[in-house]
Amino acid sequence: MAGRGVDFGLRTQQKHGPPMQVDLTIWGQRGRVLRGSRVKSFWVKSGGVRSAVALLALTLASCAALPGGGPAPLDTFELSAPSLDARSHSRRQILIAQPSALKALDSQNIVIRPSDRSIQYLKGAQWADRLPLIVQARLAETFQRSGSFAGVGKPGEGLAIDYQVIVEVRSFDVRVDGGEHAEVDLFVRILNDRNGEVRASKSFTASAPVSGSGNQAYVGALDNAFGDAARDIVRWTDSVI
Repeated sequence: MAGRGVDFGLRTQQKHGPPMQVDLTIWGQRGRVLRGSRVKSFWVKSGGVRSAVALLALTLASCAALPGGGPAPLDTFELSAPSLDARSHSRRQILIAQPSALKALDSQNIVIRPSDRSIQYLKGAQWADRLPLIVQARLAETFQRSGSFAGVGKPGEGLAIDYQVIVEVRSFDVRVDGGEHAEVDLFVRILNDRNGEVRASKSFTASAPVSGSGNQAYVGALDNAFGDAARDIVRWTDSVI
C-alpha cells in the first residue's frame, strides 16, 4: 500500500508472564494516522504474534478499498464511420439490425489473437460499449453518409422498412503471430422485410497493419480494417437492392 505504513509494537506484561500485548496503528501519507485505523491494545497468548500478523494482513488487504488504492482507469475506444460517395439514390429504406457474435467478441474487451486457437484481451483497454452495438451504430452511420438510401435506421426508430441488413461479427481482432495486423470479418445478409426472404449474402473481410505501438496503435488498425469492410458492405448493398 504505497504511502501508508503499519506500526505494531510488542511488549510483555509483567503481571501475566508469557502473554504479550500488541498495538496496531496504520499510518497514512505524510505520517498521518488513517481515521479509524488505530486498533486498541489486546493480549495474545504464546504464538499469538502469528494471530497479530494475520490481522495485519487482513488490514492491508482492505486498503484496496481506500482512496488511491483502486485500479487504474482503462483506455476507452470507439470506432469511426468512414465516408464514401453515393453511387445511386434508392427510395428503399433499410434497417441495420443488432449484429450477432460469439461471447468472446460480444463484450467491451478488445481481442488479441496470439494464434488461431487462442485469444487474449488487450491490457488496460476497452471498447466504449459492447462491440456489436458499436459496429451497428457505425455501420448505420456509414449507410447514412452514403446518401444512397431514402432511410436508414435501427430497431425501434419507426421506419417503414424494405430491407434489413443482418450482420454476424466473425472476427474482430489483432493478430500478433507473424506480423501484427488487425483482421475484421463481417458476414452480411440482406433480408426482404416484406416476405422474409434473403435477397443476398456475402462475407466481408479486411485487414490493416498495426503502425506504432501501444493500445492506440492496435485500435487504430482495427478502425482502419472496419472502415474498409463498412465501405464494401454499403456499396454491395446498394448494388443488390
